[in-house]
Amino acid sequence: MAKRASGVRLSELLVALSLATDLGFGQPAEHMARAARIALRIGERLGLDAADLATLYDVAILTYVGCPTYGNEAATVFGDDIDFRADALRIDLAGMPARRFMMSRADGVKQKLTLMATNGRGVVEQMASHCAAAGELATRLGLNDDVRAGVQQAYARWDGKGVPADLEGAALSLGARIAHIAEACEVFSRTDGVDGAVAMVKARQGTHFDPQLTQTVVVDPDALFKGIDEDTVDEVLDAEPVARPPLADEQLDDALATIGDFCDLRHPCFTGHSRGVAELVAAACDALHVPAAEARVARRAASVHDVGRFGVPAQIWTKPGPLTSHEQERMRMHAYYVERIFSRPEPLRRVGLLAGTHHERTDGSGYHRGTSGALLSVPARVLAAADAFHAMTQPRPYRPARTPEDAAAELRRDARDGRLDPAAVDAVLAAAGQTTSRARSGGPAGLTAREADVLALLTKGMANKAIARELSISPKTVGNHIERIYTKLGVSNRAAAAMRAMQYGLVQA
Repeated sequence: MAKRASGVRLSELLVALSLATDLGFGQPAEHMARAARIALRIGERLGLDAADLATLYDVAILTYVGCPTYGNEAATVFGDDIDFRADALRIDLAGMPARRFMMSRADGVKQKLTLMATNGRGVVEQMASHCAAAGELATRLGLNDDVRAGVQQAYARWDGKGVPADLEGAALSLGARIAHIAEACEVFSRTDGVDGAVAMVKARQGTHFDPQLTQTVVVDPDALFKGIDEDTVDEVLDAEPVARPPLADEQLDDALATIGDFCDLRHPCFTGHSRGVAELVAAACDALHVPAAEARVARRAASVHDVGRFGVPAQIWTKPGPLTSHEQERMRMHAYYVERIFSRPEPLRRVGLLAGTHHERTDGSGYHRGTSGALLSVPARVLAAADAFHAMTQPRPYRPARTPEDAAAELRRDARDGRLDPAAVDAVLAAAGQTTSRARSGGPAGLTAREADVLALLTKGMANKAIARELSISPKTVGNHIERIYTKLGVSNRAAAAMRAMQYGLVQA
C-alpha cells in the first residue's frame, strides 16, 4: 500500500528551519533564504552539476542552523546571545579582530579574564558543539553525508583558523566554502550595498574565504545580487536543483519530531520537552476521540510548539528570578514566532497555527493572542494542558522540577479556576498516569453522564426548556451543560455538536 503524501516537501521544511536560524541570529526574516539564492548563483557561475548544486542548496539553507543551540553557554559569556551573533556576522572571526570583538562583548570582568586566560577556547568549543548538533540534525532529516559535512563546517575557514582546527583549504567541503561567502555577502550587501559586500569579500580572500571562489563575487557583482530580496521564499523553493517528492505523512511526523528535539537544545533544561508533550497530546487526543486527522496535526504541533524559543535571548530562558515586563514581552513572542516559522505551505501552516496556541487559556488570560472559550479547539486545549504539565515536571533555572503529583494538582486548580479545560486536563493527566476527576472520567470525549444525556436530546432538535422538562432540571442548568458540551467538543453551535456527536459515536445517527 502506497504511503500517503503529506503535501510538504523537504525543501519547505528546510526553509522553515532557516527562519528559525534568522531569529537566532537577530537577522531580518529570510536572511538565510536570500543567502541560499546567492550561493546557488555562485554555484551556477562555477558550472556545478545538478548533484553538487543540490548539496549546495541544502548546506546554504542550513548553514549556522546549529548556532542558537545551547544559548545558555553564550549567554553566560556575552549576555544577549542573539545580539552577540548579530554583531558577529560582520566580524572576521579569527586572530586579533575576533579577540577584540569578544572582549568588547564579554558580559563582565570575570568573563573578560576567562577569555584572556583561555584565549577564547570555551567559545571555540561551543562552536564545535553547535556544528555537531547541526550535523546530527541533517542526518536525522535524511540528508546525505555531503550535506552533513557542509553544515558541520559552519565555522571552518580556508586558512585553518576555524573549527575544526585541523581543517583548511580544499579539505573544506565546496558547499561550506560557497555558503560562507554567500551568507556574509547577504549581510553586507543589505547593510553596506554591493560595493560594501565586494570590499568585504576582497578583505577576507585567502583567510576566511577560498580565494578562487571570491572571484565569482568580484566579477559582475551587480548581477549576482540583482533582485535577491524579491519573492525570496518562492524563488528559493523554485530553485531547488533536484526535485524531491513530498514527504510521506510518516516522514513528516519524524522530521517534525526531529526538529522539536533539536530546538530543545536551546537550553539543557528543555531536553525532551517537545517529545514528552507530543506523547501526552497523542494519548489525550485518543482518549477524547479526536478525529485521526486532527490528532495528527495536534501531535505535529506539539513536536514543534517551542521552536520559537530560538528567537528569544537565552539570558531570558536562563534567568533565575522573575522577568521584567520587557523580558516577559520578549518571552511571549516565542508563541508568535512558531506561527511565523511554520507559515507555509498549508499543511505546515495548520501545524504552526495550532502550535502557537500552547500558552492560550480558556479564560483569555494566555498569550500570544489572548484567545478564549469556544474559539480554542479541543486540540488547542489539550496542547495547553500537556505543555503546562510536562514543563512543571522539568527543572527550570528559576525553580526545581515539581513532582508529577504536584503538577497534576496545579493543573486541576487551573481547570477549576477556568484557565484550562477540565476535559483536556483529565485526558492529559490520564495519559501521564495521574488520577483524574471522577465526575469527568470515563465519558466519551470527556463528557459526564449528565452531559451525554443533554447532548443526546440536543441532537434530536429539542429546545432547552424541553430538555429541562425531560431531565427534571432547570433550563439554566441545561444551558450550562450545553456550554460545557460545546467547549469539550470544540464546537460553537447545535448543528456542529450533533455532527461531532455522531462522528464520535456518542449518539445514533
